[in-house]
Amino acid sequence: MENMQDKTIRELAKSCQTVEDVQNLLKSLFKDTLQTIFEAEMDTHLGYEKHSVEGNNSGNSRNGYSKKTIRSKFGQTELKIPRDRNGEFKPSIIKRYETTTNELEDKIIAMYAKGMSTRDIEDHMRDIYGIDVSSTMVSKVTDKILPMIAGWQSRPLERVYPVVFLDAIHFKVRKENRIVNKAAYSVLGINMAGQKEVLGIWVGEHESASFWLGVCNDLKNRGVEDILIACKDNLAGFSEAINAVFPRTEIQLCVIHQIRNSLKYVSYKEQKELISDLKKVYQALTIDEAELAFANFKEKWGKKHAIIIRSWENNWLELTAFFKFPYEIRKMIYTTNVIEGYHRYLRKVTKTKTAYPTDESLIKIVYLATVEASKKWTMPLRDWKTCVSQFAIYFGDRLEPELAV
Repeated sequence: MENMQDKTIRELAKSCQTVEDVQNLLKSLFKDTLQTIFEAEMDTHLGYEKHSVEGNNSGNSRNGYSKKTIRSKFGQTELKIPRDRNGEFKPSIIKRYETTTNELEDKIIAMYAKGMSTRDIEDHMRDIYGIDVSSTMVSKVTDKILPMIAGWQSRPLERVYPVVFLDAIHFKVRKENRIVNKAAYSVLGINMAGQKEVLGIWVGEHESASFWLGVCNDLKNRGVEDILIACKDNLAGFSEAINAVFPRTEIQLCVIHQIRNSLKYVSYKEQKELISDLKKVYQALTIDEAELAFANFKEKWGKKHAIIIRSWENNWLELTAFFKFPYEIRKMIYTTNVIEGYHRYLRKVTKTKTAYPTDESLIKIVYLATVEASKKWTMPLRDWKTCVSQFAIYFGDRLEPELAV
C-alpha cells in the first residue's frame, strides 16, 4: 500500500519537468516548512493558536511579521518571522541573528579547511547555490570555530608520551600594515598506543628559551608528567626549556636537518662525497663506531670545512642520543620525518595563501587542517609493539602505570 510520503511526492512531481523545477520545488518546500514551524513555535510561545479566542486578554498576542533573508543550500530564501507585542518571541530553529543554516556554514568551513581562498569560496557558493557571500561573512562563519580551538588547545593530555616531535612551519602574516614571517610551532606526540597526536600549536615570531618554557609548562599544566624522548630540529632555546620542565627527557636532534645545514657550506661538486662520509657516522652500529667515523670525517674535511666540524661537535650529544636504543626506536627518532609529513599536509592546504591578515586567521586554517590530517592517524606506527617492549626496559619505572592498564 502506498504510504503518505510516496503519495505526496507523486503529487508534487506532476508539476516538475526539469531538474531546475525540482530544485525550485524543494526551495519552495523549504520555505513553506520553515514558515509552518515559525507559526507552531509562536503558538507554543503564546499558549494558544492563531485566531483562537483563548488569546483574548491573555496579555500577549501576535504583532505581524519581520522580514529575514536566510542563505541555505537552496539559495537565498525570504522568510517572515512572526512577532509578538511583548517582543519576547525568539524562534529556535533559526536564531535571531542567524543568516545562514548550520549545513551551509559547515560547507563554508569545510572549503576553508581545504585551503580554498575567500574568493574561491565566494565563487563556489554563487555557482552551486546561487548565494552571494562576502569575505566578511566567511570570516564570521569561520570565527565560530575559535572557541573549539581554545578548547582543543587546552584539552587534558596523557600522563606520559614515549616520543614527541617538535618542528616549525613558517607563514607570512600581516602586522601593522606590513608583512612579517611567523612560525606555527607544532608538538606532535606519539601516545602509548603508538598513534600520532598533535598536542598543540603555538604561533610566534621568535623562538627562545622563554618561549619554549611556556610551551613545556603548558603541556605540564594539561597533565603531561613525563616525556621519554623529544626529537627536534635545531630550535633555539628548546633544550634548556625541556630540561627545566622535564629533566629526565632524552633529546634527539634531527640528523637530517643537521646534514642539510652542513651542506649550506659545501660546493655542489663536494656534496655527494661529504654526504657519503657523514652516512658512516649516523649509520654506524654503535656509538664507538660513530665516534671513529667522525674522527675520520674531521681529519678529511676539518681544514676546508671547519664550521661544519664545529657544528657537529657542539651538537654531538643530541645528535647521537639515538645510539642508546635498538634499531626500531632509532629509525623512528633520528629524524623528524614523522612531524614533517604532517607539515607537508599543512603546506598543501595553505599553498594558495600568500599572506594571512591576522594570527587568528592563520590559527583557524592550521587547526582545521590538523583536524583533517588526524582523521587518517588511526593506526599505530610500524613496529610499535617492539618499541614499547624496548621502552619498558629502558624506562621501566616511568612507564609502569601505563603498561599495567
